[in-house]
Amino acid sequence: MNRGHGQVHVFGIRHLSPAGAYELRAFLDETEPEFVLVEGPSDATEWIGQMTSRGVNPPIAILAYTEQLPVETLVFPLAAYSPEYQAFVWAAERGAKAAFIDLPSDAAVTLHGLRRTSGDGDAEPELQEEAGLDRDSARRAYYGKQRLIYDRLAELSGEADYEAYWERQFEHPLQPGAYRRSLLEYSGQIRAMLEQDEWAFDPQEAAYNAIREAYMRRSIAEAIAAGHPAERIVVVTGAHHASALDMSLPMMTDEELQGLPRRPTKLTLMPYSYYKLSSHSGYGAGNPAPAYFELLWHCLRQGDMAKLPSLYLSSVAARMREEGNSRSTASVIEGVRLSEALASLHGGSLPTNKDLRDAAIVCLGFGELAPVAEALARTDIGTAIGSLPEGISQTSIQDDMNRNLKRLKLDKYKTSVAADLELDLRENRRVQSAEAAFLDLHRSTFLHRLGLLQIAFARNKKVRQNAATWAEHWVLQWTPEAEIQTVESVLKGETIELAAAFVIKERLEQCAEIREASRIIRAAYECGLPDAMEQARQELQRLAVEAGSVPQLAAAAVELSVLIRYGDLRKVDTSALLPLLQQLFLRGALLLVDAAGCSDEAAAGIAQAMGELHGIAQEHYDHVDDALWLRQLQALASRDDRNAKLSGLAFALLLERNQLGSEQVSREVSRRLSPGIPADLGAGWFEGMSMRNRYALLSRTGLWEQLDDYIRSLEGAEFHRSLVFLRRAFGSFEAREKQLVAEMLGELWGIGGDQAGEMLQRPLSEEERRMLDELNDYDFGDL
Repeated sequence: MNRGHGQVHVFGIRHLSPAGAYELRAFLDETEPEFVLVEGPSDATEWIGQMTSRGVNPPIAILAYTEQLPVETLVFPLAAYSPEYQAFVWAAERGAKAAFIDLPSDAAVTLHGLRRTSGDGDAEPELQEEAGLDRDSARRAYYGKQRLIYDRLAELSGEADYEAYWERQFEHPLQPGAYRRSLLEYSGQIRAMLEQDEWAFDPQEAAYNAIREAYMRRSIAEAIAAGHPAERIVVVTGAHHASALDMSLPMMTDEELQGLPRRPTKLTLMPYSYYKLSSHSGYGAGNPAPAYFELLWHCLRQGDMAKLPSLYLSSVAARMREEGNSRSTASVIEGVRLSEALASLHGGSLPTNKDLRDAAIVCLGFGELAPVAEALARTDIGTAIGSLPEGISQTSIQDDMNRNLKRLKLDKYKTSVAADLELDLRENRRVQSAEAAFLDLHRSTFLHRLGLLQIAFARNKKVRQNAATWAEHWVLQWTPEAEIQTVESVLKGETIELAAAFVIKERLEQCAEIREASRIIRAAYECGLPDAMEQARQELQRLAVEAGSVPQLAAAAVELSVLIRYGDLRKVDTSALLPLLQQLFLRGALLLVDAAGCSDEAAAGIAQAMGELHGIAQEHYDHVDDALWLRQLQALASRDDRNAKLSGLAFALLLERNQLGSEQVSREVSRRLSPGIPADLGAGWFEGMSMRNRYALLSRTGLWEQLDDYIRSLEGAEFHRSLVFLRRAFGSFEAREKQLVAEMLGELWGIGGDQAGEMLQRPLSEEERRMLDELNDYDFGDL
């Protein structure tokens, strides 16, 4: 049984291999080692006992992360059926020692980062010159060659893909000891093939593996030197490295160990998910069906692999029933028979996941993938997320996250299935305690803090960016990425609240415009950080002194307006924001007329700002200078040297506020739409005027008569020039509004409103299509 290596037993495995875990446990029972060494970060050894303690439910992962920005991370995931995890479980059950033997995380993270980010260098100049490959291309060639070898193996064995080949050859029960022997030989041959192929050989990849293997040999030697007999040591490692752990090969020296590049790191445990374990998520060492392999693992442990097909297909049928697609027991039985027949055709004793999926499509999907696709995904990948009990080593911010989830009764949402959460921020007077009365408000504050930290647990489905209300709609979904993001946030603060305050401080230090400063105030308000909110207010006031952009001023004023209106909702004092709102509004109003002397491209931003300032004037009329605002609108509406669209919009706003009499309206419309007025001025003014209160415009017949007379007066190029503005104006009208315009013009033209409305709905003729194409191709460059 023993295979060289100074009598140390080396057991090569594939990560996430249930058969590997099963065979490893049998091998450990047989050899009864006193020390089990496992490939993994050596500085995580002290946590092995915690990973196998009561209350730990895999999948879980060890996360290594750098202590300084930018954050670099490495994840070492484990499922219940991972051979490494079962090695730890076995050691805990038998009282044996267990340890990790791979590079410590500070060196592993650094070397991994260097592999990912290094560019062209001097490491392999001959390779680059001969093959024309840079480092990234060489690495792609390496893995591409590896994939070609795997695909070729599958093809020669008559399998559809490599996963089916692997499962049939290695995951189904073999002769005792066959897994270890065959996998060691198999992996050694593939490694040799890759290293001998000059085109696919990646020196950087090879160097990285050589460093790791030298360190692992050193770790094995240290275990022997510590008094553990070599024959009582079992080494569990990825099969790719198994042949390199020959103790006759050189181990890493003290000098080499000291010379490794390092960045200070910390380690933490975290729950993981089956989706993240799956190869569908991009995890390189994953498998396509972790939930299926867990089922296979349970069947192996029970010694009844014959049950696997019926359990799998019954699970698919049950999930289809949950979706409303019932399937009979007879269909499941036929599926089991078909999967077994497919296995026999490939010379196998048991169906593979591929055989079972094909049988499900035929017998449960009636030949179509669509009816069974979701059920197959849930049966193959699953939605399981691991869990860790209280007291397991985690970062302070992870502990704070878990405390908040429990306190706010959000821990039930810590699943991989997205769930909606409706919040009502108002006081709930039907409960007795203050905590319960404002539960949803506290939830909102916490979720906004997570959003600020970019922890992807909660997504706020806002209706409008500039709206605020007592109702919020969130979508909650937990992912391993959210756990990693939580851990990374510990660099900003030990708790969620402190980390959120740190982010506000960082954003303020980088803030250079008032619009961003106002958004920071809004973020601090939503996150319940009054001190940060005051700091942001002071920064906004400083920036507002010299601000000269009307859109920026208006956008900042809108943010403050929302907070002032809804400040009481979050129990935050917003009175200090009122003088700042008055200041921003005053500057915006005074700068409006000058800013309106702009191009059509810039006019879009000014137009939006006018609407925002107009809303503030109405909402806060008792605090801002509304009279000044109306005077500025009148000045802009009467100016001929400003952007015509903005003048038209100012006219519409005045009309909306009943600031214009009928005689004034008729006189201004006649002046703006009189024959001889250039098309870009006349039609542009009408476009601006049509941006507001359209139904009021539709009731003014005289306006449409003036527009009709104006268009009739245009000829040739001027007519075509006017169309670009009119098409843009009417393009934003709703269908009903366009219908009313057509009916009104029909009456003016004497053809009847109904007939004009029918003409509007009629499909374009070929001639009309040609004319439209000509208009689309018209050169408006000289507008």
